[in-house]
Amino acid sequence: MTATAALKYKRILLKVSGEVLMGEQGFGIDMKTVQAVAEEVAEVARLGVELCLVIGGGNIFRGLSKAAVGMERSSADYMGMLATVMNALAMQNALEKQGIDTRVQSAIQMNAVCEPFVRRRAIRHLEKGRVVIFAAGTGAPYFTTDTAAALRAAEMTCDALFKGTSVDGVYTADPKKDPSAERYEKLTYLEVLSRDLKVMDASAVSLMRENTIPIVVFSIRTPGALNEVIHGRGTHTVITN
Repeated sequence: MTATAALKYKRILLKVSGEVLMGEQGFGIDMKTVQAVAEEVAEVARLGVELCLVIGGGNIFRGLSKAAVGMERSSADYMGMLATVMNALAMQNALEKQGIDTRVQSAIQMNAVCEPFVRRRAIRHLEKGRVVIFAAGTGAPYFTTDTAAALRAAEMTCDALFKGTSVDGVYTADPKKDPSAERYEKLTYLEVLSRDLKVMDASAVSLMRENTIPIVVFSIRTPGALNEVIHGRGTHTVITN
């Protein structure tokens, strides 16, 4: 059996929150953390997994943050989209230092720094073994990067949407605040929605439900965790029908 044949997922979209890239800082991009995430991604890409990424912008600017109070929502959201482009370029740089060929595609055209999002071109990049980083969300305000990740996962016909967080799955409560919180092994889309579990936005969960694409929640901060989950092992939570 080849390494690729042993993989549980052959094409995935990895969603990483911008907050993860802060590391121990309170703001901005911690390049050591970016490098650590890039090493995880590179390890999986070398296995032959077709991989695309969506990175949030919360480490720089969020449309719903305190910094945006008093701003018109659309303008604030566009600023958040530009923050995701900055994160995408940082991740591209870190991945290419690992020898991984990458492309950044933005939903807002800025041809001097990245490609515009073109679905067929993105699929071709994946087929050629390139990691594609989708930036600028959906290109429209009022949509989060969770929804953008779900949309791109559906467009790329991914086997799963991986949500890389600071915890190793979905819990009954915040495990950092409640030591008695228990981790779910499996959940259905409807359970996530009805219990209002803060995994992803309701619109993102609903889109994955409509397209029967599993959501896999794991800790991107744990070394080797992405590789383990790609093979169907390790500690994580799977959300399916």
